[in-house]
Amino acid sequence: MKALVCVKRVIDYNVKPRVKADGTGVDLANVKMSMNPFDEIAVEEAIRLKEKGVVTEIVAVSVGPQKAQETLRTALAMGADRAILVMTDDEMEPLAVAKIVKAIADEEAPGIIITGKQAIDDDNNQVGQMIAALLGRPQGTFANEITVEGDAIVVKREVDGGLETVKLAAPAIVTTDLRLNEPRYASLPNIMKAKNKPMAQKTPADYGVDTTPRLKTLKVVEPPVRVAGIKVPDVDALVAKLKEMGIPA
Repeated sequence: MKALVCVKRVIDYNVKPRVKADGTGVDLANVKMSMNPFDEIAVEEAIRLKEKGVVTEIVAVSVGPQKAQETLRTALAMGADRAILVMTDDEMEPLAVAKIVKAIADEEAPGIIITGKQAIDDDNNQVGQMIAALLGRPQGTFANEITVEGDAIVVKREVDGGLETVKLAAPAIVTTDLRLNEPRYASLPNIMKAKNKPMAQKTPADYGVDTTPRLKTLKVVEPPVRVAGIKVPDVDALVAKLKEMGIPA
């Protein structure tokens, strides 16, 4: 079984995003970028499936600027076998990304496509589901556990009420949740080896995908500053304060 893993270059999760002065978007100048944390989990899960002998080859895919090569090299250093970079400087919407991944899947014929459940920059949580819809394949979202049983992929997924288990006929699409695994750190020898692993470079036009945006960002603003809390000496003072604020006690 071949595994296709989608990865995205985003602002590092330790960095506090800054909004541009004109409110047109997030300022990416001189900001540390890294692999989307949920995509790291997806890469790790593909590697674990390979270590179990279930997956034979891992192909990492990214859609983004030239610098997304660094993100793919990280995936290769973790254990992916080869990579495909679809280069574009356009702001990519989920549907365009899903169409590109669908076209790659048509060429590669993977038995499983693994993506992070969402990217931490736009929080859309749409690409995995759109890929499944475009391919007409079953999907298991918010995966907490993944096992392969013959030609079926069993996914234990996180839902509001707890955990739900679904059995999918391969090929299938799986999106990873936070508690699926703990991604490994790439060792220095593997980082060096990753430099020699193959990375194909394509463009959206190579797959016949129109990346013209269908959505327009009107304005981006920072969240309001939280008002500091206050302390009250006892319950009576609390009730009085709530009444003063117009909140039913």
